[in-house]
Amino acid sequence: MTGVSGSELDGDALVALLAAISHPQRVRILGALGQGRTHVSELARQLGMSRPLLYLHLRKLELVGLIVGRLELSPDGRAMKFYDVVPFDVRLAPAVFVKAANTLTAGIEAEPDGANEGK
Repeated sequence: MTGVSGSELDGDALVALLAAISHPQRVRILGALGQGRTHVSELARQLGMSRPLLYLHLRKLELVGLIVGRLELSPDGRAMKFYDVVPFDVRLAPAVFVKAANTLTAGIEAEPDGANEGK
């Protein structure tokens, strides 16, 4: 993937992107990877996070195209997973939400908010 551009996102992609970056740990991951490519074990140590939990967060970021993981072999033959940030430029402006609202398909409710309260 060449990167994410906010002006190119449809409604569903915008919702997915915002959901992916809405977790503080994922913001920390993007911040760490923004400083350079990192091996997953080093990233886990740097962030003080278990590798299984880190992989969960990395997967969410990778699904929306903000990061990419690559499996590489070390000189001693061990498989090592490295992650990089994919260049992205997402600007939130009213026009982005107008376009997103007009293309949104995910999560559309049949009833207005609050219609099911008290049932």
